Amino acid sequence: MGRGRSLPRAAALRLAGLLCTAGILLGPGAAATGMGEGFRRPSGDGMNVLFIVSDDLRPALGCYGDLVVKSPNIDQLASRSVVFQNAFAQQAVCAPSRVSFLTGRRPDTTRLYDVHSYWRVHAGNYSTLPQYFKENGYTTMSVGKVFHPGISSNHSDDYPYSWSVPPFHPSSEKYENTKVCKGKDGQLHANLLCPVDVAEMPEGTLPDIQSTEEAIRLLKMMKENNSKFFLAVGYHKPHIPFRYPQEFLKLYPMESITLAPDPDVPKGLPSVAYNPWTDIRHRDDVQALNISFPYGPIPEDFQRQIRQNYFASVSYLDMLVGKLLNALDDTGFSNNTIVVFTADHGWSLGEHGEWAKYSNFDIATRVPLMFYVPGMTAPLSHPRDRLFPFIDLFAQVSKPLPQGEPKEMVELVSLFPTLAELAGLSVPPPCPKTSFRISLCTEGQSMVRYFPSAKGGHESSDDEGKPHRPPIAFSQYPRPSDTPQLNSDLPLLKDIRVMGYSMRTAYYRCTLWLGFNPSNFSVDWNDVHAGELYFAESDPNQDHNIYRSKTHGHLTKKLCRILEH
Repeated sequence: MGRGRSLPRAAALRLAGLLCTAGILLGPGAAATGMGEGFRRPSGDGMNVLFIVSDDLRPALGCYGDLVVKSPNIDQLASRSVVFQNAFAQQAVCAPSRVSFLTGRRPDTTRLYDVHSYWRVHAGNYSTLPQYFKENGYTTMSVGKVFHPGISSNHSDDYPYSWSVPPFHPSSEKYENTKVCKGKDGQLHANLLCPVDVAEMPEGTLPDIQSTEEAIRLLKMMKENNSKFFLAVGYHKPHIPFRYPQEFLKLYPMESITLAPDPDVPKGLPSVAYNPWTDIRHRDDVQALNISFPYGPIPEDFQRQIRQNYFASVSYLDMLVGKLLNALDDTGFSNNTIVVFTADHGWSLGEHGEWAKYSNFDIATRVPLMFYVPGMTAPLSHPRDRLFPFIDLFAQVSKPLPQGEPKEMVELVSLFPTLAELAGLSVPPPCPKTSFRISLCTEGQSMVRYFPSAKGGHESSDDEGKPHRPPIAFSQYPRPSDTPQLNSDLPLLKDIRVMGYSMRTAYYRCTLWLGFNPSNFSVDWNDVHAGELYFAESDPNQDHNIYRSKTHGHLTKKLCRILEH
């Protein structure tokens, strides 16, 4: 699937041939269109997978309690899913996070902290999540931004290892950072805020619209060929620039937009922990504000506009996800397809005086995560019923509540073993401490034990007899210096001098900023540059760092000790 709106003829013929010759059929228990009244839950080997990943999406959704954002289609998915309330990315930047959860390995194992290396060459020839499904008889397909494009995925989105056919990238993707945003002066700019008339855009479309169209076309093709599939759909939004159909801005009147609850840089925040949001500063409309580096605040009216445009971008994403899920009903796949919805990391909207990601704060590392599993998280429906009818965001709609809300701390690195178990595949074994030469293992733990049907001691057979550590989420972020620099948000590997390791439990977050040697990827645990400690109950927004507090000093080493192991 090359670049463009549709699959090139040669690739389409190859996919059709692959599907016809592979002999991949749905399992005997799989639901299908036209099934009678006696349908049952599909067996594990009959389950398809629709893996939806958004870019830079914090849990700003109705199903996560957000009272401002309108997201009825994702909320509808949540109402039929297990919704994890405390899911965390392993690094709050695109390429390292995606490589981490798609390989089931942490950034220290993939040795990717920027966007400039390919793990199969740089760290180890690891199996990926889609590769594992491909090796188990699935047709695997990638649409949009799944792997980060460029060196980190070998300029091929890791094809042919991970995908049955070449990944699809929308042809309009190349205009994302060009001058297509009309300013107040009537000229075109490369702005941060970029609501547009889609008809006036290059090719008359936007990347995520093209990706949705292609994903729906592939679902229809899978229906015709009756094949097991793993379809990954990666949406660009709400990643900057905020280029989206301008009508979504009407959903968020400016008078309804507030500032972040904690818009100031915390006084106790170590300078190494601060993200100076350099990528935001590069945009034409932000440069015009002439904001001092690194701590100069954005004017309050522009802060509100950023938040307004982010929320509008989320609603635009919701509309597209709604159309994609509606296509599951249209193709008859709703009763035999696992749906996963998540993001690669969060995004700061002025909290702690920060914007974008690039930090260890919860606001940058916490992500939405939900699993719809037919017959497990929701009853199977009659084939004539619709599980995911499209909901018009511009109509008055209610917000359904999610059915299950596990509060345990979970990690995106656990996606690989979780999806393997849900699909009835063997769960990859836990990685040993040194796993650079082991192609198939996981540094995450299956989350199926937290699903409602798995509670009360009913763990899966793959988990029996295995010890589990307490639910803890680990994240990390590199810095070039102890003070904010122009490259603090995304330093090159050779420039990294400090690594911030963060541990999040149900009760607190501890982060240690430690000396790092990029030449051999070593961390000096005795070289502590700074530390952070926040208690979740008394300081949920993480505004008061008590790492150096005399009152709590005796707790610091005890609470942060597990980081050293």
